[in-house]
This record gives sequence, structure tokens and C-alpha cells, in this order.
Amino acid sequence: MDTPITSGAHHIGLTVSSLEESARFFTDLLGWKEVRRRPDYPAIYVSDGTIMVTLWAIKEEPSAAFDRRKNVGLHHLAFRVASESELNRAYDRLVGDKVVIEFAPEPLGVGPARHMMCYDPSGIRIELIWLGN
Repeated sequence: MDTPITSGAHHIGLTVSSLEESARFFTDLLGWKEVRRRPDYPAIYVSDGTIMVTLWAIKEEPSAAFDRRKNVGLHHLAFRVASESELNRAYDRLVGDKVVIEFAPEPLGVGPARHMMCYDPSGIRIELIWLGN
């Protein structure tokens, strides 16, 4: 098959332990918009205007925290930012809100791209990346 069957992502669905706090991470800290809520599910849908993330509330607490080195599953999500200054601004905003930061903005490989890694309130690893162009 020479032509892919798919053409990009429509949305990403994440199960979270802290529904409201995870939604606030995306809306208040990253500037996304809440698209809708589904209290009966419960779920909150958020979007940056390009991709939608569906946040689903966990039904019961997991027996152990996810370990990206040992478990099959989501290693991290990477979201582009428009400029190096936006990356730095996002970092400052996240630090100011006491978000857990894995590492501050740094070169990705030999550059000029730069990236940082943090965790949403449910422990999902989030990368913000500026591609350097």
C-alpha cells in the first residue's frame, strides 16, 4: 500500500485521575478552549484549534502509577508551540502554577529545535516543542 489510509489525528482520548485539574491544565495554563462537557460519562473535551483532547474521568484509582519504561501505553504527548518565546512563556506559566517539570526548555539534539517536558495533574507526560523554524 503506497497511500496511507489515515490523514492525521482527529482527537486523542486520555483517561485522567483528576478531570477538572487536567482540563484546567489545558485551558488555563496552555490556553486551550473547552469544547464541551459530558457529565454523564464524565468527560471534558478541550482543543487548541488544531487537535482535540478528550479527557475521561477514571472510574477507580489504578493499583500502580504508569511507568513509561515498564508499561505498554502512552509514553508522552508532544505539542508544537509557535516560537521559542512561546516555549519560554509556557515554561514560566507552568512553573508559576507549580506544575511538575521534568526538564526546562533545552535544545533538542543539535538544535535549533527546543523542547521541555512536564506532567499534567494526572501524571501524563507532556512535551512542548518549538521546531526552530
